[in-house]
Amino acid sequence: MNEKAFKTMGITGAASIAIGVVMIVTGITTGVIAVVCGGRLLKNKEGLMF
Repeated sequence: MNEKAFKTMGITGAASIAIGVVMIVTGITTGVIAVVCGGRLLKNKEGLMF
């Protein structure tokens, strides 16, 4: 019975680490895209005419 619990804990731990890595990469990517888009908006705001 203990072996099954340890196996389940190992699988859950590995899955948690994998999900964490994916979330970090997604967060960094989203942040970079937001900074680039914001910079472009600030750069091109002079050309807007209302």
